[in-house]
Amino acid sequence: MVLQQEDSVPIWGWGRASTTVKIVGSWSPEDTTSVVVDDNGRWKGKIKTTRYGGPYTLRVFSKNSNDEVLLRDVMLGEVWVCSGQSNMEWASGNGITNQQEEIGAADYPNIRFFSLAKQASGTLQDDCRAVWEICTPTVMQKRSAVAYFFGRHLHQQLNVPIGLIVSAWGGTPAEVWIPKELVPDTPEQQKLTASRKNPWWPVEAGVLYNSMVSPLFPYRIAGVIWYQGESNRDAAQPYAMLMKQLIQTWRKGFDKEFPFYQVQIAPYNYKSTDNGPALIREAQELVARTVPRTEVVVTNDIGEYGNIHPARKQEVGIRLGDIALKENYGMSDKEVRSPFLTHAEIEKDRVILTFSHAEEGLICTGKVVKGLQIAGEDGVFVEAKANIKESRLIAYAPGIKRPVTVRYCFDDATVGNIFSKQGLPVAPFQKDHLTK
Repeated sequence: MVLQQEDSVPIWGWGRASTTVKIVGSWSPEDTTSVVVDDNGRWKGKIKTTRYGGPYTLRVFSKNSNDEVLLRDVMLGEVWVCSGQSNMEWASGNGITNQQEEIGAADYPNIRFFSLAKQASGTLQDDCRAVWEICTPTVMQKRSAVAYFFGRHLHQQLNVPIGLIVSAWGGTPAEVWIPKELVPDTPEQQKLTASRKNPWWPVEAGVLYNSMVSPLFPYRIAGVIWYQGESNRDAAQPYAMLMKQLIQTWRKGFDKEFPFYQVQIAPYNYKSTDNGPALIREAQELVARTVPRTEVVVTNDIGEYGNIHPARKQEVGIRLGDIALKENYGMSDKEVRSPFLTHAEIEKDRVILTFSHAEEGLICTGKVVKGLQIAGEDGVFVEAKANIKESRLIAYAPGIKRPVTVRYCFDDATVGNIFSKQGLPVAPFQKDHLTK
């Protein structure tokens, strides 16, 4: 297993009431924590961990009952929870770019997976089904590709053991990962839940929070990466609120305001009628702007029109890792965030668009910008042209003298081609009510 380094790490379990339980890690054998089992047969103590290293042992014992548990091959390092739906669950063996080469090279004894079995529950659980596994090619090809590439990037840059707790289930909406009482029980929500009924995945609010999140509390972690949103596209309006509730509740459960890094859902032909996928991406950006210690990774350059599970999982993991390396570990001076629209202003028939995180300028990888559209007062969108001037985009459309709305890749499946000079894709956007 991997325990969070240089921290006060909870260790908990069950035993006979009134028994004294002692906890000692071989990294500090002189430090022993003692706790008493309560009347319900539960106990929890905290043990201090030192700087990364291992392998160590963790000994839990009780002298007055002769009970003992000895955990071997315990590493101290960085622990991350990796959660969401199918793009987080997606295993390398199911298909990724350079699949055979990546699987063959996945021999990292100090990267460890703890992948929860998929199980739903109507009531809170205090245990889960999973085992710690050392990363080998055999293990890696069956486990989360995004988690692996994220963990590998951290491991290579930090040179510390990495623990990856994977709790993901394809097809699941955000509501199942949040306590049921925090999801509004409205007729609209009830109708939506009924419409999602499918034998392949749970849809009732709270059922995975109960069985695949709550049992992890209060394991000590460094942070969370999250790849989900596709299953909320048919009711996108409350998504930002749901994610804020999720982050707040998980932070309370883990007793830490940990960093929470989302992945924006990628382009795909959802055949939506209400632009739901674009609204989900907009909500994900809103969460990153308004919730402390959150970020969002943009993926509108790696989507596939006919594949909801794009193969380029390496970029996703590396982009998540780059943000963690800079924000968590202070390891990078480079720009790790995608450009986001910050300001739109009309000059005659032009729209001047200004972006954050593009101090060195923007580039277009094609002859023309893809997915950029402008609408006038009639609300009819037409393809727009654009000139790039450093971190600004000057957009215009023949025939539209008074722009009212501008948007970029604000649909199901358009793959964008504007990037920062660091190679990070410009985030999709829609800006209404443009003024001079």
